[in-house]
Amino acid sequence: MIEVHNVSKSFKDTHAVRNVSLQVGSGESVALLGPNGAGKTTLVEMIEGVQRPDSGEIHILGKTWAQDEHLLRQEMGLALQETRFQERLTVEETLGLFASFYGLQPERTHEVLHTVQLESKRRTWVSQLSGGQRQRLALGIAVLPRPRILILDEPTTGLDPNARRDLWKILEGFQATGTTLILTTHYMEEAEYLCERIVMLDQGQILAEGSLAQLLDQFGEGDLIEFSVAGNLPIEQVEKLSGVLTCRWQPETQQGQLSVQNISGILPEFLDLIKKSACSLTSLECRRRTLDDLFVAMSGRHLDE
Repeated sequence: MIEVHNVSKSFKDTHAVRNVSLQVGSGESVALLGPNGAGKTTLVEMIEGVQRPDSGEIHILGKTWAQDEHLLRQEMGLALQETRFQERLTVEETLGLFASFYGLQPERTHEVLHTVQLESKRRTWVSQLSGGQRQRLALGIAVLPRPRILILDEPTTGLDPNARRDLWKILEGFQATGTTLILTTHYMEEAEYLCERIVMLDQGQILAEGSLAQLLDQFGEGDLIEFSVAGNLPIEQVEKLSGVLTCRWQPETQQGQLSVQNISGILPEFLDLIKKSACSLTSLECRRRTLDDLFVAMSGRHLDE
């Protein structure tokens, strides 16, 4: 459906996208995951035809924006980080306006109102909608022409957790119809929940890509024990505990992180060592490795930086 070959884009001295190649298959859901400034929006804007690459090629359905723009506009639905509407139009009038651009009948507007769960707000002015309702309206506009490809750029940024999950449920419905989805986000749980393949970006380059399981197997060996102590911890003894893969220790803050093969197997031994030493635990957390942990391992910084 989408083929990106060695694409680069710069803005003055900023290299937003650097020699990126990406393929997205029919019906696939792909998350572009990375912190602000990673190049996610620039990459999707080139796929959308909003920006032109400095070098490289992009093919959508085997076609290019230079030669087939009108056709591709019919096949692609877009929802941006923020969409500005006419505040004094109602929800139904707004959808009807955009439907007229595609020559669609009023019945399609009614279908979309139901799909994005805005039937109860059909006669409400856009100015009176909440942030989550505005994003659902933007999504409704994007899917009006029944696009084969749906691209969402940070669709849930700024929404509360309930509004975010409401939008996820709606998107699941589109995925069930075979719509190809590209989603940019810096929310780990959003990428995990919605997408079968995750592409991790930083400073305009792809660091890694694959399913969550594949990324964890490749870059995230072991579970994590994070702790802090008061007193003198014999860190050299901690490093020698059976099942410890790696140990990160910050003496200035008395905080540590252990990557271990099996939490339940090593935890009693670790706690026994703490008990016998001249220190005490002030915090302890045991957890599975996350996408943020993988990103830190690859880039040295967190997804929300």
